[in-house]
Amino acid sequence: MNVFLAAVLTATAPVVLAALGGLLSSVSGVFNMALEGQLLWGAFTAVVFSSLTGSAWWGVVGAVLATALYAAILSVPAVTFRADPVVVAVGTNLLALGLTAFLLRQVFGSGGTYSSPDLAGLPTLAGLGLDLPVLGSQSPLVPVAFLLVGWAAWWLARTRSGLRLRGIGEHPEAAESIGLRVTAYRHGVLLGAGALCGLGGAQLALGNVTLFSEGMSAGRGWVAVVAVMLAGSRPFRVLGVCLLFGAAEALGFRLQGLGLPQQAADAAPYLITLLALVVVAATRRKETV
Repeated sequence: MNVFLAAVLTATAPVVLAALGGLLSSVSGVFNMALEGQLLWGAFTAVVFSSLTGSAWWGVVGAVLATALYAAILSVPAVTFRADPVVVAVGTNLLALGLTAFLLRQVFGSGGTYSSPDLAGLPTLAGLGLDLPVLGSQSPLVPVAFLLVGWAAWWLARTRSGLRLRGIGEHPEAAESIGLRVTAYRHGVLLGAGALCGLGGAQLALGNVTLFSEGMSAGRGWVAVVAVMLAGSRPFRVLGVCLLFGAAEALGFRLQGLGLPQQAADAAPYLITLLALVVVAATRRKETV
């Protein structure tokens, strides 16, 4: 049972970090569909910086900074020039997919997957002297991801800046009329969402595994978008949806070990997430009738 729970936490952490970025963007009034591309870019840059420095922690720092910078590709057009954020986000997702595949060949001279014994992965908590049940096999970024959910809930509900952000998302004209810098808030949140995706990408590439493969985000960013759509601006509900995905992914791996075809096991988490979306949509429609 502990092994299964550990697998759930491992699978959930990158998704919940991306979903938190999407949630904060949504609260600010910008629907962020760029999470898939930013998560992939974070995974790639984490591997690049880890490989160059020989340190997984520098890989994490590099991924956070590089993905925050990458998020400006969405932030500047969508906030400054008022472009459609959905259109821009789809473009950044496609850019990340093509750019990481291209740079993988240019930087590492390999296509498809890069893995090396010299690539530094994140240590486990047990390796750092914290041999806790379930958590001992996790990287330090996993508990950080769950702590950030609690921080986001507290920040949005209890702090002046969090309440201002909610006001900006709900009534931007009224917020501007009392002197709030709506554009600055939204830029900051979108860049912060990129940093969270960078953290999620680092966990995916250096914590869950120690490698990079083309398209390794594998729809996790889209699951994060679905989590925001299902849960709205409530961080703990977002966490619940992400845990559902993590449990489905862990169950898929378990069933694959029992002989289920790999394709069916890989599809299981996305199928369960889709079914959850259908059930919630049907429930909401019934409530409005």
